[in-house]
Amino acid sequence: MSASAKGPVVGSVALPGAVAVSPRKILAPLALAQFICSFAGSNMNVMINDISADLNTTVKGVQTTITLFLLVMAVLMIPCSKLTDRWGRKRCFLGGLILYGIGALLSAIAPGLGVLIVGNAFLEGVGTAFLIPPVYILTTLAFRDTASRAKAFGAISGLGGIGAAAGPLIGGLIASAIDWRAAFVFQALVVAVIVLLSRDLHDPLPADPERPFDAVGAALSAAGMLCLVLGILQADVDLALMLALVAVGAVLLGLFFGHVRRTERAGREPLLSTGLFRNRVSNLGLATQNLQWLLLMGVSFVVAVFLQTVRGFDPVQTGVVFTAATAGILASSLGAERFAQRRAQKTLVMTGFAITTVGIGLLLALVGASSRVVAFGPGLLLIGIGLGGMLTPSVNVVQSAFPEALQGEISGLSRSVSNLGSSFGTAIAGTILVSDLGTGNDAYVVAMVVLAMVGLAGLVVATRLPGGKPGAVAAVAACEAP
Repeated sequence: MSASAKGPVVGSVALPGAVAVSPRKILAPLALAQFICSFAGSNMNVMINDISADLNTTVKGVQTTITLFLLVMAVLMIPCSKLTDRWGRKRCFLGGLILYGIGALLSAIAPGLGVLIVGNAFLEGVGTAFLIPPVYILTTLAFRDTASRAKAFGAISGLGGIGAAAGPLIGGLIASAIDWRAAFVFQALVVAVIVLLSRDLHDPLPADPERPFDAVGAALSAAGMLCLVLGILQADVDLALMLALVAVGAVLLGLFFGHVRRTERAGREPLLSTGLFRNRVSNLGLATQNLQWLLLMGVSFVVAVFLQTVRGFDPVQTGVVFTAATAGILASSLGAERFAQRRAQKTLVMTGFAITTVGIGLLLALVGASSRVVAFGPGLLLIGIGLGGMLTPSVNVVQSAFPEALQGEISGLSRSVSNLGSSFGTAIAGTILVSDLGTGNDAYVVAMVVLAMVGLAGLVVATRLPGGKPGAVAAVAACEAP
């Protein structure tokens, strides 16, 4: 039987029951979807002053909207990933895109902060939670060997990183040339293009409508993470409320894990299998993912707010500063496949954290020594190179650690952990900065020092990944998979 009769050969594998399509057609809509979702998480950073003035709100209000968008993605990523098994991965992908597009258009016409939160934080956030898990599930199923999968994840993670890094530049250009609302129209147009490109996208695994769904577990996990991040946002407002929310979040997450264990002992399918946490390599990979996105979104928010509120930069000027980070991420992401073939994934992740931490150090040193725009370039360039070089191996470590049957669960957990890191970055670093903008450089320095400590923590975690030849991490992880 010919390859086309069996199904398309993607990477090195034929997908049963599908018509022949090229890898480029499979990757294009998936990578572009990751790009626009990452773009949405950072492009508002350069429009903070414009949005605040237009909607009669504050920097804190816009920060809350950005954090809620990232948080909604995080808390719903695991439940939505489970629903992809039940409803089908392509159906959830397209449904999420449509919901995202509606949210973007609603945000574009928002008369006040409340409507902006509904459109951006909730509709776009829920849409993203539905469409992102299929991106990683379909990629993992299509590309079986380490090299081709690394290249595919390199394209997806690279465009995700570029979206987050270029968000300020693109958003700044649109906001200055037209209006901040046009940036949301731009998102809706990109979503429409992705829907058109997805016509040839095929789901290699059939949907299982009878697959059980753990609603109780979904509610407990979502409520727990929501309280945790909302508590962090209260740090500069009410310390007692912050501690109360964090404590409630911890209790709810404890109840969630207790519920999961009881569900498994009863022989039913939980929202998230505890077996996913028995894989040491995967756990380490998840930790590095969380810290990487915390750094990316934390640096993006802190630098953007500092430039606008302290240095008085407009959206375009602020966006141009981030071209250095975008160039760094693009350069290192394009080399993902070559790096994966020549270096162990542990080495790539360690190097990435080391370079990123040095970049943060340069941001502190050079910005303190000079008020010129170019002072931000070297640090942001190194941060872009470091993050772009380690996003792909971290994703590959986690996704490659589990068989096809668990791809829905691990993809949801992986994306949830990453987006939780993004929301932590905006919430923690942003709260430190926003709490005392009047001190100017002092608040900026404190926020960046905290981010540098996060970078060092990531380096320590990365040293615990197994070493060996290129691709060895994935092999070890697969052997440890439950």
